[in-house]
Amino acid sequence: MDGDRRCVYQAAMVHIAVCAPSRPLPRADADRLATLVADYPRLSLQLHEQCFAEDGHMAGTDEARVAAFVECADDPAVDVVWFARGGYGAGRMAEDAVARLGPAARTKQYCGYSDGGTLLAALYRAGIGQPVHAPMPSDLAREQGERAVRRALEWLEGDCDGLEPSLADAGVPVVAFNLMTLAMVQGTPLMPDLAGHVVMVEEVAEYAYAVDRLLFHVVPALAAMGAAGLRLGRVTQVPENDRPFPHTPEAMARHWCARAGLPYLGAADIGHDADNRIVPFGLAGCARGQ
Repeated sequence: MDGDRRCVYQAAMVHIAVCAPSRPLPRADADRLATLVADYPRLSLQLHEQCFAEDGHMAGTDEARVAAFVECADDPAVDVVWFARGGYGAGRMAEDAVARLGPAARTKQYCGYSDGGTLLAALYRAGIGQPVHAPMPSDLAREQGERAVRRALEWLEGDCDGLEPSLADAGVPVVAFNLMTLAMVQGTPLMPDLAGHVVMVEEVAEYAYAVDRLLFHVVPALAAMGAAGLRLGRVTQVPENDRPFPHTPEAMARHWCARAGLPYLGAADIGHDADNRIVPFGLAGCARGQ
């Protein structure tokens, strides 16, 4: 890495394919994304038409979402598969999609977060490509969301300033998940082995007691697996309960980590917001695929 934290071996064109494993992407967000990408001369963008399909809540049927993801992942001209949006739906297609992937899928990065973490987990378990917790095109709809999307685009061009700060000192492999998503993946065929990993979690729009319940479930399982520790990202948009919950998210994390014997390592700069930082799964590194 050179002095401006730009990866010197990132000169080649990076071809990005966007598909929607969960919810559909509004066309207005797609148009804004195309405008932003034009500012990055080393990036090219293709949006799969499936991003705009609708089957009730989800971006097309389960089979349509599988087919679009596999088409993007198996395209040898594509370097990065970017998930359009979270929501819900990836869990219904992830196992089938990963099982269908060919050799070309192993050379790519897969970027997203929230419900997309289900698919990232499945890919990480299978050892396919490099999953990356990163802002998504749908972040354009949130307040100051352009900042988040540009952070992802700049990183895909080789700028490492958008990485989660603790990665510089991690020294061990890392992963990052939405807490609810990780809880749902545990105990399924999609769950990767996180022994020796620092696990970062964040949450949004859950009652405080529900966050405590999730940590009660997730933390002992991580400890039993031999994880290296837990970092807590932001817990935001917490609904107001009829009775106040007496513990902060950090106090909850410390409590369950202490009970389980899992090191609590402090805060992580991730969350459902414009400040969400980038976490490549595995050993920390600046370059795509490192």
